[in-house]
Amino acid sequence: MKLICLNAWGGRAGEAKLLAFLDAHRDADFVCLQEIWSAPYEGLEGAPAGGRPLAQDTIMVTGKQAIGALLDRHAVFFHPHHLDGYGLMTLVSKELEVVESGDVFVHRERGDIPEGDIGHHARNVQFVTVRTPQGLLGVMSFHGLWNGQGKGDSPDRLAQSRRLLDFLCSRREPFLLCGDFNLAPDATSMRMLAEAGFRNLVAEYGVSSTRTSLYPRPERFADYAFVSPGVEVRDFRVLPDEVSDHAPLMLDFELLPASPRG
Repeated sequence: MKLICLNAWGGRAGEAKLLAFLDAHRDADFVCLQEIWSAPYEGLEGAPAGGRPLAQDTIMVTGKQAIGALLDRHAVFFHPHHLDGYGLMTLVSKELEVVESGDVFVHRERGDIPEGDIGHHARNVQFVTVRTPQGLLGVMSFHGLWNGQGKGDSPDRLAQSRRLLDFLCSRREPFLLCGDFNLAPDATSMRMLAEAGFRNLVAEYGVSSTRTSLYPRPERFADYAFVSPGVEVRDFRVLPDEVSDHAPLMLDFELLPASPRG
C-alpha cells in the first residue's frame, strides 16, 4: 500500500501545483494532509496566524472541496482543529473498507479559541481504521502545536506528546502516524515515541531535511512518519516536489499478519 503525507501550507505555493501533485499520486491508498481549509474565516483577514497576517486571497479557502473533487476515488475525512473550517484531511481509497474514523485532541480542547495569534489553536490527531485481508490497520495524521519559539521542547509540547502517546498506546491495531510535528529531531518528544516502540522513519532512513526551498528559516525538520510493530516498510522517501514549504513524504508498506498489539 502507498501513503502520501503533506502539510499543504494552505495551498500557498499555488493551487495548480498542489492539485497537479495530488493528481500524480492518485494511486495512493491514503493521502494525509495538514493545513487544509474548507471555508474562509469571516472577520479574520489580517489577523496574526502562525506569525504572519492571514491573507485569504493567497490560500485555498475551499481546499477540502477542490481536493475531494479531484481525488474522487477516495473517501474524504476532515477533522478541524480551529473553528470548523481548518484542520486535518485524510483521503482513503474507496477500495478499502473504513471501519472507524475520528479525532482526539492532544493540545487544548475541541472548540478552544486562542487569544492573539491564531496559530496557537488546539491540536488533534486524526485517525482512520481500515480492514485489510491481513487484519485492521490504523492511519493517523497529526499537526503538532506551533509556539513561535522554534522546534524545541516546551512544557506544552511535552504534555501534548504524553496525550498523544496515551492515545497511541490505547490502539490495538498496527498503525502509521505521520504529519507535521513542529519538532526538531533531538526533541524529547521524538525520543518518547521511539522509546514507546514506534519506528521513526525520518531518522531510520537518514533524511537530511523535510523542508523545501520555500521555507527560509534554518530549521530543516518538521515532518515525520512513525510505524508501529506489524507494519513492514518497503520504501520511505522525502519527495522533491516543491508544492509547499514542507516536503511531501511517501511511504510504501504492507501489513503483516499478526495478533493485535497488547
